[in-house]
Amino acid sequence: MGEARTAANRFFVHRSVADEFGRRLAERMGALVVGPGTRDGVDVGPLIDANGRAKVEELVADAVERGAEVLVGGRRPEGPGNFYPPTVLAGVDSASRLMDTEIFGPVAAILTFDDEGEVLRRANDTPWGLVGYVFTQGLDRGLRVSEGLEVGMVGLNTGLVSNPAAPFGGVKQSGLGREGGRVGIDEFLECQYVAVPVR
Repeated sequence: MGEARTAANRFFVHRSVADEFGRRLAERMGALVVGPGTRDGVDVGPLIDANGRAKVEELVADAVERGAEVLVGGRRPEGPGNFYPPTVLAGVDSASRLMDTEIFGPVAAILTFDDEGEVLRRANDTPWGLVGYVFTQGLDRGLRVSEGLEVGMVGLNTGLVSNPAAPFGGVKQSGLGREGGRVGIDEFLECQYVAVPVR
């Protein structure tokens, strides 16, 4: 159904650029075409089932009730199918249910921050830890923040982390162990230790 466990759900954006980021993201998301994936020109297909769509609707409704602003989307389209439009929410409250729930829907929740320590605390305040993304102009800052994230994978200035040559997996409630790459192969090997006395 086009869902990706590695899709970003929570966007922590520095307060100085949050309005422009939200505007640009809403423009891009609003231009995506929703419909059956078998049709030409469709960008976003249906969610997995009616329960999946209902979950997304509930999470968005909860965020809006807590003060989030819908910049684009946010409402189920008319007609059959389990479709939900790409949605961008700004000013999301940290207490919103979507902050600690895997959305599995086309929803981007924007939250603002002012400094690194704050954003790391808030980004790590979740039971999930599969992947995080860091976008910055400074490599030193990017590496420092990446190391501070409690996730199994980090995309530094890239939105793509899946690579067959690299280990794939998360921490916390997002998994144990890795697949892919040499580390992933090690998961399938048995190690034998032989102790030999030396005289």
